[in-house]
Amino acid sequence: MFQRTLLRDEDIQPLADGVCEVLEKVGILCQNQELLSALEGAGAKVDYEAERARFPRDMVLEFVAKLRQAGNQAQQPEARFAAPPLPTLGTQIAQFYYDWEQQATRSGNREDFITLIKLADVLHPEVDAGHALLLTDVPAMLEPLEAAMLLAEYAHRPGRTFAWHVDQVDYLKEMGDILGIADWFTWGAICFAHPLRFDKDVADKFVRRAEEGTPLGLTGMPIAGFTTPATVEGFIVVASAEHVAAWLTARAVNPEVPLAGSMWAGSMDMSTGEVSYCACDAMYYGFAAVEFLRRWCGMIVPVGGGEYCSAKVPGLYAALEKAYKAMTIAAFTGRHPGIGQGMLDDGKILAPVQLMLERDLGAGAHQFAREVEPTADNIAMPSILEVDLGLKLDHLRTEHTLQTFRKALWLPELIERAGFAGFEQEQRMLDKAQAQVNELLGQYRKPEGREPQLAEMRKVVEKARQQLVG
Repeated sequence: MFQRTLLRDEDIQPLADGVCEVLEKVGILCQNQELLSALEGAGAKVDYEAERARFPRDMVLEFVAKLRQAGNQAQQPEARFAAPPLPTLGTQIAQFYYDWEQQATRSGNREDFITLIKLADVLHPEVDAGHALLLTDVPAMLEPLEAAMLLAEYAHRPGRTFAWHVDQVDYLKEMGDILGIADWFTWGAICFAHPLRFDKDVADKFVRRAEEGTPLGLTGMPIAGFTTPATVEGFIVVASAEHVAAWLTARAVNPEVPLAGSMWAGSMDMSTGEVSYCACDAMYYGFAAVEFLRRWCGMIVPVGGGEYCSAKVPGLYAALEKAYKAMTIAAFTGRHPGIGQGMLDDGKILAPVQLMLERDLGAGAHQFAREVEPTADNIAMPSILEVDLGLKLDHLRTEHTLQTFRKALWLPELIERAGFAGFEQEQRMLDKAQAQVNELLGQYRKPEGREPQLAEMRKVVEKARQQLVG
């Protein structure tokens, strides 16, 4: 039987004591005076000069008791397998673009982002094209605004861009109003500078999100052996202290703000210094930490999805590494995340050919969500009786198989079902994926009729250039 519980009942209290001690003696660095003031009002001990807040044990225990009492977060996983969505070009925000035809990795730029928008427009027209690539060839404070302009110009369904800095939000809202889309931006992830540090940019975004009532919590990416102790017990204590501190801070600003969060556990390779978010130990640490938070606080914190894998180049190995991670997450948490988003090197690189492979594999994962429907047509008794013992006829040659195999079987377009046959086969598969990408790009047609809106939006960008860049 599979072991779904990693912690014993007697493990919870010592770990909880450790979290309380960390929050009381270490606390958090918080570079925002409004947040510090709110925390002081809620009972924290605040040193404004050091920008430090510490949480008395009684304060933490009272808060955790209220979370448990609310009880609305600790829901059981679905009994049935839910098929993960197919990968799309959404808010990946990869830093680099992998060009299979050129065999080159390059920094994110406008031209490659335009290519991704066009691909998204044709590949998944029912889903928004998003902020998939970081633009490193524009001023940093204007980056999401310039990305928004490209989405507005090239996407039939322009998605929201990621607001890196709180000062970018109002400009993006104004641009969205011109385009006819309310709140045209995404706050994205809230990340500590581990361990336990709210730097100014993150803290400024955090307080505004709390005031506006946006679901709020930590997208934790702690690294065992680097930002936490190397032991799983130390990892649980530090990683959980960070989540509880984020929730305490959010509720100090707005007692009604919904709480959220996620856990992206990493571990350090001591021989190379590489960090992996899909190594066996990293995933185990993540599963143990979220189980502790569920059992101590009553809060469900999902483990980060399959897209962060360590593979550096595109191919079936990377796709299967992500599938292994996603299925392991499902096994330990009951929630099957997406298999991938076309990313490599732990989210740094976006490769269109990898995205195509992962959509192929994702369609295979959808087989597990099928329902058994024992109709007469599906049972196919006449065909069974016709084949009999299979001495003169097999089901491959029956009319029933001819009529049903396309909807009944997984028919990947890129992945060879016969299995890996060497690197030449891998090369052919990726070439075929690139040919699919090129064919889709050839079908792209630019949206028409937005010229007046684009002109008004460009004025907003120029205003931001003067006020944010100078």
